[in-house]
Amino acid sequence: MNKTALITGATSGIGAQIARRLAHDGFNVAINARSQAELPDGKAVAEDCKKENVSAVCFIADVSVYDECQRMVKEVKGHFGSLDVLVNNAGITRDGLMARMKEEAYDTVIAVNQKSVFNMMKFAGNVMIKQHGGRIINISSVAGLYGNAGQINYSASKAAVIGMTKTASKELGSRGITVNAVAPGFIQTPMTDMLTDEQKANILKQVSLGRYGQVSEVAAAVSFLASDEAGYITGQVLEISGGLAM
Repeated sequence: MNKTALITGATSGIGAQIARRLAHDGFNVAINARSQAELPDGKAVAEDCKKENVSAVCFIADVSVYDECQRMVKEVKGHFGSLDVLVNNAGITRDGLMARMKEEAYDTVIAVNQKSVFNMMKFAGNVMIKQHGGRIINISSVAGLYGNAGQINYSASKAAVIGMTKTASKELGSRGITVNAVAPGFIQTPMTDMLTDEQKANILKQVSLGRYGQVSEVAAAVSFLASDEAGYITGQVLEISGGLAM
């Protein structure tokens, strides 16, 4: 295989594991870091990917900024020669109850979590159109499916990602491009490790399987959607939540 996958927000957590998994699958990997400060972590992920005998490079871009996305996609295409898979993983939280939430907290989350998906799908999609095919996988969340108290900004952004996924799948399907979303539930990350035992117990009461998901399980779903075997799947949302009931 001589295909390239670009993963936004890939310097840690779910994004980093997706990069490693796609490298394992044989993709060359473009790792997106938001800033110079994240570059060392991005380079470390790239080194992990190179152990799979693929090429891996870290590119800096704030994906909430339209022009930076355009530049990064051009750089990735120029370096690798193609752009075959886009994983829109970049995301942040600025949690708080709606009555107390400041405008800045709402706008920042929408810009990073939602507008970045538009930016990247537009520019990467244009490359894929010229290549007559490609895969786009957007990372949404169960918060976008069910809502979550204290996360009106995050839930809005992730619900929007689902609508954008379905729309883009209709616009790009005739060009051989599939567009799907993955909606993780409670996934074990450094953020969840900081919760108290009581908070963890209350969360797991909502999960049928009674445990947190692993970043590797999210990466496995992305791996499938990026594969040839998923060529007739588009416009879908795959929930990875262990049977979450909200």
